Amino acid sequence: MTKYILALDQGTTSSRAIVFTRDGSVLSSAQREFKQHLPAPGHVEHDPHDIWSSQLAVAREALAQGSVSAAEIAAIGIANQRETTLLWDRDTGQPVGRAIVWQSRVTAGICEQLKADGLASVFRERTGLVLDAYFSGTKIKYLLDQHAGLRQRAERGEILFGTVDTFLIWRLSGGKLHVTDYSNASRTLIYNIHSLDWDDELLKILDIPRAMLPQVAPSSEVYGRTDPQWLGEAIPIAGCAGDQQAATFGQACFAAGSAKNTYGTGCFLLLNTGSQPVQSENQLLTTIGWGLRDEIVYCLEGSVFIGGAVVQWLRDGLGLIEHSGAVEALAASVEDSEGVVVVPAFVGLGAPHWDPAARGGILGITRGTTAGHVARAALEAIAFQSHDLLEAMREDAGIDLTELKVDGGAAVNDGLMQFQADLLGATVRRPVVAETTALGAAYLAGLAVGYWQDQADVEKNWVLDRDFQPAGTGSVNQRALARWQRAVERCLAWETEL
Repeated sequence: MTKYILALDQGTTSSRAIVFTRDGSVLSSAQREFKQHLPAPGHVEHDPHDIWSSQLAVAREALAQGSVSAAEIAAIGIANQRETTLLWDRDTGQPVGRAIVWQSRVTAGICEQLKADGLASVFRERTGLVLDAYFSGTKIKYLLDQHAGLRQRAERGEILFGTVDTFLIWRLSGGKLHVTDYSNASRTLIYNIHSLDWDDELLKILDIPRAMLPQVAPSSEVYGRTDPQWLGEAIPIAGCAGDQQAATFGQACFAAGSAKNTYGTGCFLLLNTGSQPVQSENQLLTTIGWGLRDEIVYCLEGSVFIGGAVVQWLRDGLGLIEHSGAVEALAASVEDSEGVVVVPAFVGLGAPHWDPAARGGILGITRGTTAGHVARAALEAIAFQSHDLLEAMREDAGIDLTELKVDGGAAVNDGLMQFQADLLGATVRRPVVAETTALGAAYLAGLAVGYWQDQADVEKNWVLDRDFQPAGTGSVNQRALARWQRAVERCLAWETEL
């Protein structure tokens, strides 16, 4: 009898594998970092061989650590870094150069030209996305443009495109499966989230052959099986979702109006809007959360580029702390920030501003300002940015959020979580199992093979670690928010003013 689910969590800087039990707890796990390639300013690439070899290695290691045989694995689920783009030869499996990572700005010029041609609204209406180098479509065009004869080969079906999930499934299946799920397809800039198909007009605009695109399938479905050479048995590959959508599923945000925020390097806030997509009027993204066999769930999404990374900056850039865990005590050494505001726009600002020319600032400094004030203001900036996203979501969706589920490395900071609850005027709830991205992939796979019966069965596994109730300090919070907004305004379009 199969006892476990194996989740593969392929991230931007490392590959992880986790073996989950039926109650959603972790039996064993393994993680391995891989090299980041930065060939020019703003260009970020990965070697596809590194992605595959690291992910396969940690899968084997996690099974070995848990003394689990492949025969005991009911199914494999995959969560992946989204938008990262790979092309490879259908016959040989050889990648066409390096993968272009979601962070890369290499296609910014293509996006600007598309905007100048008046096409931003067309992409927005069909895909729910803004025209930005973040997404996959312009990356595909860029790669096809860079290699002579590649587009013609793609038209003949000899060259395949995939995001990381597609590439891993293709490799795991021995080249038999060329598939992605609804959530990953919705991040490509060429998938129509209303008709649920690749959009021929957008493909024509970007000159992308349909023949190179994967089949789009539900996020919870048995796509096929692994080639036995990899893990020793043919295991069902049965679940797939982009990392942030997987985390939302792992947090059991199944009801419309439920939301989660991941406090990682950046922050990713997703709000379940139900069976109908909500077009944002506040520069948020409309995306598919997940697609089950009989249900498509849509989300509004907002991205904060610098979340927990601001703590790394305090450590490595300013030398205010020796290790990241020391930031909470330093911030707690003062009663408040005494008017100091940190705007961590180190790489521009994401939603709802989408301003790549914004730059960071520390404002409100006086002779009395200490390292504690700066540390507190830096942590508060994470909460302020997340507050701005949630307010935009409330306005777009017309939903009054009463609670926010949280995960990610910075979510362990009690002071930050309490401040977030105070700002939002809503309860912040932190679960016991923090590995929500991998857990979501596991749930999707397990549901497809009957390991878990239904979403109610999954929801029972969600266990509260701690909740943070908002304190009655509304007027104080409003003054702090007003100060934050003034600081942000001073940092917008900074580069264009020089």
